[in-house]
Parts: sequence; C-alpha cells; structure tokens
Amino acid sequence: MQNKELYKILAFSKDVDEYIFSGLIKMFRENNISDCIGFLQQNQNQNHLEQYISRGWDLKTEQKQNSIRNSINLTTKAIKKIYGHDFNRNNYSTEVYKETRQKLINKISNDKRIVEFFKFLVHLTAIDNKFIQCGSNSLNLLVGMKVDLTKTCFQNIQIKDTSLIGANLAKCNLSGSIFVNVDISGINLNGAQLFNCKWNNLKIHELHQLDSFVFPQEARRVSSNNFKPIFLLDIKTNQLQAKSNGYTHYGQSICFSPDGTKIASGSRYKFIKLWDVKTGKQIAELDSHSDYVRIICFSPDGNTLASGNSEYSLHLFDIKSGQQKSKLHGHSHFVQSICFSPDGKTLASGSDDKSIRLWSIYTRKTIFILQGHSRPVISLYFSPDGTMLASGSEDESIRFWNARTGKEKAKIDGHAYNVISICFSLYGGTTLASACEDKSIHLWDVQSKQLREKLTGHTRTVYTVCFSPDGSILASGSEDRTIRLWDVQTGKQLSQLEEQTDYVYSICFSSNGTTLASSNQNNSIRLWDVKTGQQKVKSDGHNDHVQSVCFSPDSTKLASGSRDNSICLWDANSGKQIIKLVGHTSTVSSVCFSPDGKILASCSDDRSIILWNVSTGEQKAKLNVHSYAVNAVCFSPDGTTLASGSDDQPIRLWNVQTGKQKAKLEGHTRTVYSVSFSPNGKILASSSADNSIHLWDAKTNKRKFKLVGHIYSVWSVCFSPDNSTLASGSVDNFILLWDVNKGQQKAKLVGHKDTVYSVSFSSDGKILASGSGDKSIILWDVCTGKQKAKLDSHISSVNTVCFSPDGSILASGSADRTIRLWDIKIGSQQSQLAVHDNGVLSKCIFSEDQSISLWEYKTGKQILPSDTRFKGIILQFKSQKSQIDLLPQNSTANITIALISQQLIFQSQGAFILKGEFFNQSGIDLRTLFKQRGSYILENLIESLLTQN
Repeated sequence: MQNKELYKILAFSKDVDEYIFSGLIKMFRENNISDCIGFLQQNQNQNHLEQYISRGWDLKTEQKQNSIRNSINLTTKAIKKIYGHDFNRNNYSTEVYKETRQKLINKISNDKRIVEFFKFLVHLTAIDNKFIQCGSNSLNLLVGMKVDLTKTCFQNIQIKDTSLIGANLAKCNLSGSIFVNVDISGINLNGAQLFNCKWNNLKIHELHQLDSFVFPQEARRVSSNNFKPIFLLDIKTNQLQAKSNGYTHYGQSICFSPDGTKIASGSRYKFIKLWDVKTGKQIAELDSHSDYVRIICFSPDGNTLASGNSEYSLHLFDIKSGQQKSKLHGHSHFVQSICFSPDGKTLASGSDDKSIRLWSIYTRKTIFILQGHSRPVISLYFSPDGTMLASGSEDESIRFWNARTGKEKAKIDGHAYNVISICFSLYGGTTLASACEDKSIHLWDVQSKQLREKLTGHTRTVYTVCFSPDGSILASGSEDRTIRLWDVQTGKQLSQLEEQTDYVYSICFSSNGTTLASSNQNNSIRLWDVKTGQQKVKSDGHNDHVQSVCFSPDSTKLASGSRDNSICLWDANSGKQIIKLVGHTSTVSSVCFSPDGKILASCSDDRSIILWNVSTGEQKAKLNVHSYAVNAVCFSPDGTTLASGSDDQPIRLWNVQTGKQKAKLEGHTRTVYSVSFSPNGKILASSSADNSIHLWDAKTNKRKFKLVGHIYSVWSVCFSPDNSTLASGSVDNFILLWDVNKGQQKAKLVGHKDTVYSVSFSSDGKILASGSGDKSIILWDVCTGKQKAKLDSHISSVNTVCFSPDGSILASGSADRTIRLWDIKIGSQQSQLAVHDNGVLSKCIFSEDQSISLWEYKTGKQILPSDTRFKGIILQFKSQKSQIDLLPQNSTANITIALISQQLIFQSQGAFILKGEFFNQSGIDLRTLFKQRGSYILENLIESLLTQN
C-alpha cells in the first residue's frame, strides 16, 4: 500500500519539466528559503517563481508560461504529499524495505523525470530540514539504480540514516555536507571536494578489521583453577582503566564488538559472557555450549558472535536476542581459532585436526577445506581486503591461503617453535606479526614473505599479538605476566605493563585505539581511559543503576536519578553533563520536571523529596514528611501541586510554591507504587501493593472510587487522553481497563505470562501498549480488547513503554539495558538504543518535537561554528594560492571514476579535505584512512606552507 502511494506521488514529477527542479533550488538558495512548502503555497511567491524561471531560461511563449505554472503546481503537490509520507520518516535502506526498494527501482529506473525528482529531493536537504529523510532515501535509491552521480554539486546536503554502499561520487562537491549514521562502505570519493564537512557515526566495512580481532587459544598446556581477571589498559598512560571479574575457571578468549561498547569472553565455564566496556560489568550471558569455549569472534556488523569449543563444533549466536542461530559441524577435533572475513560473509576455523575450514555464513555450509599443516592450527587472520587468509600452527609454520580459491599461496618456516598467534597490520595489511613459544615476535613483509624485524624482550612464551588501529603500535602478551607495547616502525619496546597477576593469554585493541583489553589466567577485565589514565566511571555520570529519566518540557535537558544517590542534569542535544545534584543519601527512585521546566522534583529511598532549581542546581526545598521510601512523584498539569507515593501508604500533596504539605490522602494499606494526574488535572490515580487503585478528586482530595479487580500488586496506571479510561498493569499478569466516571471495570486484557510493569495509551486512545516481565510488549485494540501485535525483541523484562505524541512510535525500556523504538504501523523494531549500564526502570518520555535525545558522551571532537582557528589560514591560503604550488603536480589529473572489482573498496584518491569531521561509529577519525587512500588534508599542507614562509 505504501509502495503504491509513493509511486503515485512520484508520478506527479512525470509531467514536470526538468529545468523546474534546478530553478526551484536556485531560487530557494538565493532567497534563503528554509520552509519550501510554506513558500510555494503563497500565490505571490509562485508568480515570482514563474517570472524567475522564465527569465533564467529565456522562456517567453504563453505555452511555456503555462508549462512552468503547471510544473510548479505539480512539484508543490508532490513535496507536500511526500513530506507526510512514510518515505520521509523511515530509513528505506533497511532490510524491512528491501522488497519496496526493489519494486520501486524496477518501476522507475528508466523514468528520467522521476530520477531528476529524486535528485531534487537530495538537494532539498540542504535547504529545508523537513526533507532530510526523504532526501536520504532518494540518494540511496539513486545509488541503487546506478544513476551517474559523478561530478555533481551536492554542496551542504544533509544525509542521515541510510546506506550509500558502493556509491560513485567521484569528483562531486560535497563541501558543507552533513552525514549522520550513513554506511559509506565501498564509496568512491576520488577527486571529491570535502570542505567543512561534518560526517559522524559513519559505518564503513573497510575498518571492520579494526574492530573484530581474533585471538589465540587459552594456553591449554597450563592448568589452573584460579580466579581469572580481564584487564583493560590505557596504552598511552599504561594506567588501569577497569577490571571485571566473572569466571572461576582458567583461560579465556576475548573480543571487542565492532562498535567498541562490548567485550565477549569465553572460558572453560561452558558459556560466553558479554561485558560493558565502559563499566566493566557483565551485561549478558550466552549459554549453549556443553564444553569449554576456546575461541570467540564478532562478525563485522556486530550482530553475530561465533565461538569454537571442545565439542569440535562452532556456534553462531544472535547478539540481540542472545539465542543460538546455528551450529556448524565438520571438524574432527577441538576448534582452536576462528575469524570472520572483513565482509562478514565467510567464517574461517582452525582445528586440532590440522585443517582449516571456510564456512558460508548464509548457507552454514563448508566452502573449502584447507589442508597443509601437519599439526594443530592455532591462529587465523584474514588480510584487510579479505583476499588472503594467514594461519599459524604447531608445525612451526605460517601459511598464506587464497581465500577465494582455497589454494595455498605461500609458506613461512622462520619459527623454531609453535606459532601461537598471528595478526595483520590493519591499514594496507602489509605486515604480519607472529608470536611464538621461543619468546620472540616476528614482523613479516606480507608481499615478499621476508622477515622485517624480530622483537625480543619477553622472557617466556608469547601467547598473543595485536596491532593498534593505526598500525603504529604492536601489543604482545606473554606467559611472563607482562604486556609489552612495541613501536612497529623501529622495532623498539615502548613500554612494559606488569599489572598482570598471571599469564596473559589474549589482548585486543578497541576499535578507536584508546583501550587495550587483556585476558589472563586470573580472569578479570580492566578498562583504562586513554586520555586521563584513570579507571573509567560510567560515561552517563552515574555509578549505579539509573532508576528514572525525564525530559524537561522544552526538551533541552534530561534528568536522571540513580541508585548512586545522585541526579544528573544533561544537555539533551550535546549529551554533556550540565550539573550533578547531590543531596539524597539513598537511591533516587523518580525524577519529574515541573510543567514550566524550572523545578525538578526527586524522591528517594532516604524518605525525602527534594525540589531543585534547574537553572542553578540548588535545592529549593527538602520535604521530609514521609516515614519510608518515596517511590513516585508527579506534578499536576498546572504545576502548582506535587503528588508523592511512598512505602508509608498515604499519598501526600505538596504546595510547590511553599514546599508545604497541602493534604494527606489515606486509603491504601500497603506501598504506593505509582501516582498519576489525569490530563485535565481533575483526578489523581494511585496504585498499590494492596492490589487496589484509588481515584481521588484533585480539588476536594476525597476518594471517588476504589477500584478492585487485580489479585496482586498494581505496578502501573495510565489515563487515556480523553480522561475517560484508566489502564492498570499488575503482578497478576493482567491489564484492566476502568471507566473513570463510573469506577467500574470495563475490560480485562489477557496475554502476558508475567508481571505487567508498564502501560501506555497512544495519543488517539485507540491502542494500549503494555510491557511485561515475560520480555514482550503487546499492542492492544482498546475498543475490542484484542491483541493487535506482539513485539518480542527484548531479552529481559520490559519495564516501561511510552508512545510518541503522534502515536507512530513506541519506546520501550528493559532490564536488558536497551531502549527500543518501534514503528507502530508495521509492528517492527525501528531502532535500538543501547545506552544504559543497567536496566531501564522508569519512563522514557518523548519531547514535543518527537525527538529522543541520548545522553551518552561523543568520543569525536566537535568543531563549533564559532571556531575561528582556520579563518586566518584560509584567507592567507586564498591570497597565495595563485602564486604557490601547494599540491603535487597533476594531483587530480588521474582520478579513477569507476573501479571494477568483486569486492567493495573505499576510494578517496585526490579528494580535498579542509576542516570538518569524519568519524565512524567507534569514534575513529577517518581522515587517516582518507589520507592513506590518497586524499589531501589541506590543513596539514597549509601549516607546512606557513611554516616554510
């Protein structure tokens, strides 16, 4: 249906003269128009536009005038309709829209005017922010249709949430462009102009080799049952960042997730644990093995974790659900090493049966069996371009294999003992490092297969080696209980880390190069902050569970309350902490902004309520009347009254102005869990562990009704938008709907298999969402009481659900530490925000502009618009560029416009970069990659020029 509607909209453009699009864009730019629809709806503007286009294109005949007028009207209709369409809300490059995309491409790829309309929508993103998503989807479709986009001026376009995999933007002007959450894998930017761009949160497969390291066996020759830590070290300061404990059996393999937020570790304990890198705390446990987990490896997209064990098999786990996806059988002995290819399509495994197997991730079948080693295969590593596989063995050799054909290409016999670990350098893959039982590390030239350097210093077996993302540092871990950092260029030891208490079995760099993880016989994980050298606390500012979050009414601030007894105020746009409010002496259970956003109320297990001045961060009042823990606070719609619910049973109403208690509502006989004002402010609802709900007259403070129907504690209550219905969720697994005017039960919704923790009405009151301890969300038809949909992606209790103001999106928060956004129309997950170190236990509140702000710090540096550092340099450069040959001769004379290759390759030969930001999802500055691929970083050249002068 959506596909047909979209095609009907696009069909408007079939009767639009092509020059109209460029004329519109030109006029919008010249007149600084930012509201295109508003501009085009005014008759005088349309008349002016007709004259402008006629003058610009020398069209004077009456027939042409009518054609222009008709084209403008059709274009206006098209962009008005597409503005409200799903095409302007959702990311059409996802798997959900795969069929829709293909049908569209098949139908319109030969229609030149629709193609031009798509280009028009892309250009519109530079002018009107309301069209960013449809412009992004348009560019994705243009790439999919293989439209020639080379040499196009895409200045200042804004592209977000889409895929431009394999796009050919050679010699395009992309200056001033903003890319956010865009996949640029295999993009051709040869000869492109990239001045003052802001490209952040980029996906790029060419850097997956930085993110998914594979590590050697856990020294099976060593036997011990000691408690084993994993350490994370700051490689600049050599300081401890964090340490996590968990296993009680020796030896483990560790691997960073591609986004750098998680570490997976496997051990003899028969299961795999996932750890949060920022906190060092365990976040999940994967259990399908019946024996020792020897080796683990993330897929490049981070969605799959592969593991090898003593059962001779490989397991593939789905990271989101935590469930096993597949089990691969073929080896006849222990699996010692596994490695994904950079494109994620192939998995390599090495075994004690002396063979290597290449598996298809799609078919789950063996592609090739590589025979050649005469002893167990201990280590595997793909080259960065995925064409070559290196293997290390107990037969003391390293072999290179053609990953496409499965044939052996070369063999190195330079070691005198077992080759335990190998690792390619990441940029270019020109160097291979190998670790050996002879205590040494060898650096090999991949092209010539000759020894470049032999690194000596360890006093016992070296079990693991790993290159830093920029290839300048090699880390090694040894049986001598040390980690050593080596300068790859000189071969000299940079530092020695002796924080380990036992053998170092596995190490890996995080994807941004700021953290080094090491696993040893003592089994804990330590994280070291690169900048400060101190042990990291959570980037969210809290040191324990976040219990409650709340947006300010103007959506500029976010408040969070935690079990660490503190409240943090965050700038919702930048993610930076504004202030930390300290005053409570126990868990902060709930936080709530006043309707004017000037006051923040917080309640705590310390029995108090504090009113805070949001501007100054100072306490306005502290209310100490409750005799037990206070669980909930809620402002009345007019902001004059605050209601609070507590373990001491009475509900108290407070005068916000004076901080004095106005009333005490007695009726509940056990803990009050929830309080909520009706939208019109006339009724206050409260729910309790006494299994009842009370409705109170907010004016007289008298109880109107006692609602009895649940047989266990009532956790959550929510009013419908029209004030007529109250929904309640309970430990009895049921949801009850109540007639607010009559105080009678209207319906009973049955479907959940565990406690219903949260209920929320859609803005039109037609749908009720419920979240439960059974890990599911159910969408209910309020009129019929029947299920409309069941959403099952969470892997732990769903503690809170909340609709967006327009009812199109549902947010859910869970004990699995994620917030998920759901598209209600199609009933599927739209995105996942994994932002909490502990479960989400309280309301996720949408702002009025329907946006959600995350409060996790960015790792990339931001250059503000007010930054004038480059101003003088640029002016000087402009004045001298005609006289001085700044760039090499013929720097853009030979630019590859198209590259025919079976594999997508990122290209930026001869691209010009000045200022701007280019960061991937892990915070890696991609300018290093650009430079390595032949781009010119003009700041460096300008500085060199000025130094010479």
